[in-house]
Amino acid sequence: MHFDQRTQAALQDVGLDREAIREASDLVAAAVERDASDLRAFFDRDVVYSDMEKAHSTAEIHEHDVDFLDLFTHGGDLRGYLRFDAWGVPVEGGRILSDDVVELSLGPTVHDRVRFAHDADALR
Repeated sequence: MHFDQRTQAALQDVGLDREAIREASDLVAAAVERDASDLRAFFDRDVVYSDMEKAHSTAEIHEHDVDFLDLFTHGGDLRGYLRFDAWGVPVEGGRILSDDVVELSLGPTVHDRVRFAHDADALR
């Protein structure tokens, strides 16, 4: 089940039975899987743009050559790895902001939420 024991207890305290909690957990897992599928499709291209802060750069928008985005889901968790042409970074969550912009939580070495777009103007 997606919800930890404290969350399950709180949901029961507000009146949900175990079956309703299980149904809600299944809905969360399905939504995360849909987001993962949409994110994979978003990065299935050669180039994306980001608002990532990069060392030794004052540019607000950066162009990235995409190699792949590998994601897996477990319950409400979405994790994986985003590989660019010369480097990569762990992904620890993500969401779809629009058809043109997504946001990923990137792990080491970035440690930030970063927006990505198909068109640099979508990030301005």
